[in-house]
Amino acid sequence: MFRCRPPRAVTCLCLLACLTLLTAGCSVGGTPRAGAGAGAGAGGRRAAAAPLRGGGGDGTGTAAGGFDVRAENAKPGGECGLSQLGTQHAVEGFADHVSIRPGEPVRLFVSTTAPTLTISVFRTGWYGGRTCRLLATTNPLQGVVQAQPTHAPGVNTISVAGWRPTTTFTTGSWPPGDYLFRLDASTGDHRYVPLTVRGPAAAGRVVILNAVTTWQAYNAWGGYSLYHGLRGFADRARIVSFDRPYDYGDGAADFTGNEQPLVALAERLNLPVTYATDVDLHNDPHLLDGARAVISLGHDEYYSPAMRTALTAARDHGTNLAFLGANAVYRRIRLDPSPLGADRLETAYKIAQEDPAYGVNDAQITANWPSPPRADPESSLTGGMYQCNPVHGDMVISRPDSWLLAGTGLAAGARLPGLIGSEYDRVDDAYPTPHPIEVLAHSPITCRGVPDHSDVSYYSTLSGAGVFDSGTSAWVCALADVCGPGARGPAIQVPITRITTTLLTAFAAGPAGRTHPAVDAVPADDRAVAAPGENN
Repeated sequence: MFRCRPPRAVTCLCLLACLTLLTAGCSVGGTPRAGAGAGAGAGGRRAAAAPLRGGGGDGTGTAAGGFDVRAENAKPGGECGLSQLGTQHAVEGFADHVSIRPGEPVRLFVSTTAPTLTISVFRTGWYGGRTCRLLATTNPLQGVVQAQPTHAPGVNTISVAGWRPTTTFTTGSWPPGDYLFRLDASTGDHRYVPLTVRGPAAAGRVVILNAVTTWQAYNAWGGYSLYHGLRGFADRARIVSFDRPYDYGDGAADFTGNEQPLVALAERLNLPVTYATDVDLHNDPHLLDGARAVISLGHDEYYSPAMRTALTAARDHGTNLAFLGANAVYRRIRLDPSPLGADRLETAYKIAQEDPAYGVNDAQITANWPSPPRADPESSLTGGMYQCNPVHGDMVISRPDSWLLAGTGLAAGARLPGLIGSEYDRVDDAYPTPHPIEVLAHSPITCRGVPDHSDVSYYSTLSGAGVFDSGTSAWVCALADVCGPGARGPAIQVPITRITTTLLTAFAAGPAGRTHPAVDAVPADDRAVAAPGENN
């Protein structure tokens, strides 16, 4: 299906900080120099040798879980990127982990046509108006053109397990957060490699969940993704590997457009945040124990049964859930090891009869969640039900008295131009839907010739949890005004930032359903209607 992919030609992380509400002192430049406003001192020194040793402090304090966001964000912000990325394959790489805990080593695999390259380590957040902090930069490393990728016929998996590690990083002083390695080739080209550093515990914290399985599903590096191959959908990959670079945008997949704007806002609000990926959710059923909230970001589509079970259990124990996108928890997957480690192969056949598990172990089949066998529509968790794409339309407010819209000045019928799309959700009682649930915005759109509606919804549970679904894949990019033509400017950025601030603040305080119980308020045309369908 189509994706909300904000334009990235000039979208470095610093530019993402230039919000109408969140004034920023942005700067754009090349490779940071020690003491040049890029985290001077231990955090900004160029390492004496590669790999770099140390970083910019541990960011610990008295906050729950041992990570003090306020202290971390008081450190100096730094330059984070270039306005021009250069040739895509001039430099590219990947890490051998999608996430680590501080102190766990991480290897980077880089291929470049340049004679040398340097690697800079940035933590993203909110540093006095800048959105990143430089921890350190390696000395120049020798450039190497790595081996050609391998192709697995039948499942069309592309991997580069034969690449040699370029360098290994020690991470003992890295605080939890979302990180970017910037690969700077001596030719002037650069790309990013994303990494999540997990906190020690989620109890009492807001968990920001990076949707790395969805990033990888759309990754067509080497010619194949879970959506297409060299000849289209029928030729698509059935299994994709994390052992390869990302092919789109700036090398950091969906992070810079669909996730980082929320990270910057959450840290600017000094919320007690911690970080994890959906692969961590798959591996650790206790990852969310005691968490106050989990924030699912702009496109969080691919879920294993273990991931969904963990998220549902957290809700049922009072953890608030926010789905700040559309099409969440729609594709069922399974994860397997690659030569580089556990859970680095992602399987999604999408069509049940193609999966070798069909009729053998139906619990492992990788059909879509709403599809048989073992159909289990995502609406029982998210509240909204994914409907269709592509669409583009205005968000229309239907319940202005909601606590979530306080202070926005939005009246019934107010329009937020271009905010719906390219994917959308709707409350649909034809599928399992939690109640009480209220629809805050009910927006008429047409998808593939069929009239329909997109819904912003909120429901509460007996456990006290509140669950929010934005109903559009353009919510997070709107926070930084990087959604692209038709969904730009303060008319949407200002109210969406206000609503998201209200949401995050309430969700960080504890079970929101106790202080803000939902009231059943579902439009008549959301009651038992059929979905118009979707693209593969």
